[in-house]
Amino acid sequence: MGHVLPETGIGRRAFLKTSLLVGGGLLIDVTLPGLATADDGQGGTLGAFIAIAPDGRVTITGKNPEIGQGIKTSLSMIIADELDVDWDQVTVVQAMADQAVYGTQMAGGSQATPTNWMPMRQIGAAARALLVAAAAQRWGVPADSVTTRSGRLLHAASGRSLGYGEIASAAAALPAPDPKTLTLKDPAAFRIIGQPTGGCDSPRVVRGEPIFGIDTRLPNMLYAVLERSPVFGGTLKSANAEAALARPGVKHVVTVKGNGRPESLVDGVAILATNWWLANQARDALQAEWDDGAGAAQSTEAYDAQAKALLDGKPQGENYRAGDVDGALAGAARRISADYAYPFLSHAPLEPQNCTALFQDGKLELWAPTQMPERGRGLVADALGLKPDAITMHMPRIGGGFGRRLMNDYVVQAAAIAQQVPGTPVKLLWSRTEDIQHDFYRPAGWHRFTAGFDADNKPVAFSNHFVTLTKGGKPTSGGEFDFQELPALLVPNLLFAQSGIDSVVPTCPMRAPRSNALAWAFQSFLDEVAVAAGTDLPGLTLGLLGEPRLLPLREGSRTPFHTGRARGVIEKVLAMADWTTKPAAGSAKGFAFYFCHQGYFAEVVEAAVAQDGTVRVPRVWVAGDIGSQVVNPSGALNQVRGSVIDGLGQALGGLAIRLTGGRVEQENFDTYPLPRTPGLPEIEVEFVTTEFPPTGLGEPALPPVIPALCNAIFTATGKRIRQLPIDTAGFKRPA
Repeated sequence: MGHVLPETGIGRRAFLKTSLLVGGGLLIDVTLPGLATADDGQGGTLGAFIAIAPDGRVTITGKNPEIGQGIKTSLSMIIADELDVDWDQVTVVQAMADQAVYGTQMAGGSQATPTNWMPMRQIGAAARALLVAAAAQRWGVPADSVTTRSGRLLHAASGRSLGYGEIASAAAALPAPDPKTLTLKDPAAFRIIGQPTGGCDSPRVVRGEPIFGIDTRLPNMLYAVLERSPVFGGTLKSANAEAALARPGVKHVVTVKGNGRPESLVDGVAILATNWWLANQARDALQAEWDDGAGAAQSTEAYDAQAKALLDGKPQGENYRAGDVDGALAGAARRISADYAYPFLSHAPLEPQNCTALFQDGKLELWAPTQMPERGRGLVADALGLKPDAITMHMPRIGGGFGRRLMNDYVVQAAAIAQQVPGTPVKLLWSRTEDIQHDFYRPAGWHRFTAGFDADNKPVAFSNHFVTLTKGGKPTSGGEFDFQELPALLVPNLLFAQSGIDSVVPTCPMRAPRSNALAWAFQSFLDEVAVAAGTDLPGLTLGLLGEPRLLPLREGSRTPFHTGRARGVIEKVLAMADWTTKPAAGSAKGFAFYFCHQGYFAEVVEAAVAQDGTVRVPRVWVAGDIGSQVVNPSGALNQVRGSVIDGLGQALGGLAIRLTGGRVEQENFDTYPLPRTPGLPEIEVEFVTTEFPPTGLGEPALPPVIPALCNAIFTATGKRIRQLPIDTAGFKRPA
């Protein structure tokens, strides 16, 4: 039996349009309210989302940016399954950036699956319904007597069959079905969804085909570099453009004027040459002088000193208060307190920032590897004085972003440079040093936790004073507080307070924004609470969760928390890791649980600490709940394992961005080392299936791994890690 789409919800205001494919075949346009743009609140047209050629070949358009998260494959799998074709019949092509046509196009927040799950199913079901109707009309039989399988229409009573391509043109002439009448597949009948599937671009990536933004090549293209102040907020005083122009291969030197918006334009001098190496070599000749401004007074040491002073004082504001936390702490039989701090981090994607731009006849064409193309279009239009519809954007594959490419500064820079040399394609490419020293960073943060216990060692009060970075009195991007942090709503007396340090350092979300830092601080301190209470963190957490139930929506949170789903992944990972069995001497297991981006994840890390203090992670166990379906298990495993490796690299790799005189000290992977294949742990992953809509996987598996690692190190050595990255200097376990 199929699952009939309800009259309300996503199908209520949908609009379908069919047309004839050039050369014969079926083309389907779809407008769905579930894909409304953030600006207009109306449905977004998904364009020629499905094209069925006369030979039966099916082309599906990938609407969202592909950043390595596999969404170009998984969304197409959903459509193909409901269409009832075999995966090897499908070709996936990348859409252009056009929110008016395709609805919201972005890569971020693990939103692609939850927001597109039902629309993609509906698109596939609509196409299948059209083909069934066309076959029934040709055969003169009721539509409900026609079935489908592997791209063919079948009439069991007469033994007749047709390939989709044979009837596609006839289907194009039929009126589109009412979305309310569509019958979706029973999940038990899925043949593509839930099957491990290789990425649709993977063969091209392996062959080295030019599909990434950095690969863009256009006739007569010039390569650009942009020299800018090493201090955030610095402005240009002077530069020797003539000397740079005299260098070999250099064709133009142009000035870019900042507009006070780091995501848009900063002061700089662009050098355009016949190849990137020559342009980069010509930087020295500029001898640029800068006015550093107020940013030159900011440093890592100054931030740390300000944070300590703020933590020692009264919080500037309160985010959330429940019960009488002050009274409960004052009357507690025992209290514990601890400070935690974490540094700025760079996103450091393997593909440096780049964008290719061509400005001619008052119009602009961009090849922009961006996670938010529509925002980029708007920023470019505003900075260059263009109308948005004068800007065409291609969406090449992105070589990593982790939130960095939610910002579009490099897109606006390329456009501003190209506008000054009309008719000449310009490819702006950042160096690795620029990528690290001019990032929009994961902000640093500082916490002071206090917990109070009653005479039975039960936690009765919890407070956190959070010091974050601010601009104009508001937390900088990525430095906001999340009100869903445990133990919110699970202890009777609780206070989340906050203070801020004004900063000029540009920041933005990093993979699992906010959560990547908050999870470590909160889950590490809760491990301290558990030890003080005479239990372990899994026992403490399960006791706090209580019976399975949906908690009220927390202030500042969009997603309610289900204690039963949390309990499910915790119990699963404890069984996977054989939690109560201790590993060999010198090793220990650590646990953490976290809920973010609609995903519930519990993780156990085994840490082995050598006598010299070297920390090795041989094994990690991960249990996750992302709802009723894992669309592509192969891609899901890649996402989870990549998240674990990212987290371990942040903690153990010495990753930290440090500022001196407003300048970033780190320059390349020698001083900002990413994790490498040797020494990576065995990572075991299992999913707990629940009766909830599917959710995303780009973010929620990362946050628990860092506190689980640090909790394991504490168990092995008795040393509590309260500052990241982990400093192993002199870090020795007991003999």
